[in-house]
Amino acid sequence: MDHTVTMQAPKAQDREALPAVLRGWRRKCPSCGSGPMLKGYLKVRDTCPVCREELHHHRADDGPAYLTILIVGHLMAPLLLVVFEIWRPEPLVLVAIFSIGTVGLSLYLLPRLKGALIGFQWARRMNGFGQTR
Repeated sequence: MDHTVTMQAPKAQDREALPAVLRGWRRKCPSCGSGPMLKGYLKVRDTCPVCREELHHHRADDGPAYLTILIVGHLMAPLLLVVFEIWRPEPLVLVAIFSIGTVGLSLYLLPRLKGALIGFQWARRMNGFGQTR
């Protein structure tokens, strides 16, 4: 019985997901990595100004907001418990510090997660990203 495994070389049109996701995290075009993906805070450009890659196919929808809530909640809730148990600050001080931290972290993560999600969609040729020009 022959149990040899043959490895296939990646096709020329295959796109690596990790570099595309990292470019998206930096809010750059997932194709070239140099053109800005976003104009403004969350508005995605229709095309990349550098390589002319079409970006309007994305379907990020509520994914970035969901991931932001998931990450911020999983970071801030245990931290809140630890800070309260160790230092026992006044409730208003605790609310003020963690409110500012939560809003700040959410505002930082939201556009980056949106870019990463769009980069993943581009790499996997989802939602029209795989169409030829």
